[in-house]
Amino acid sequence: MSDVVHQMKPARSAPLAAARPRLRIGFGASLRLGPGKIDLIEAIAETGSITAAARSMGMSYRRAWVLVDETNRIFETPLVVASAGGQHGGGARVTEFGLDVVAAWRRIEAKTRAAIDAEFSPFADRLVDFTRDGGTPAPAEDAVDRSA
Repeated sequence: MSDVVHQMKPARSAPLAAARPRLRIGFGASLRLGPGKIDLIEAIAETGSITAAARSMGMSYRRAWVLVDETNRIFETPLVVASAGGQHGGGARVTEFGLDVVAAWRRIEAKTRAAIDAEFSPFADRLVDFTRDGGTPAPAEDAVDRSA
């Protein structure tokens, strides 16, 4: 039955499949939640360390700490808790609440992807294929104003 379902779904064009939404949610005047912070929280969950997570993402510890602090200030409940170093070493842990926020974010991404597919599929044959030729399309001929 799953073969039938897959056959009935229209195939995404290469340009539509390559379209990547980059979501950000603003909370108040200056706090934002976006894909970088979510990726960082996931890396902390995997490594148990802000330092190791930062290193895996190619960012400084200071930058990672600032992002964790900003993310924790969005909610009344922390997403990440850190313990100071010392004889037994420090570490960081993503809270259950933090894991729930990450899961919600990933669901929002999936729903956004589905909405893009649904809404843009009628235009798929008119999308420039950014996956070829280095990703830079030539200007459309009929977009050039030659009336002057």
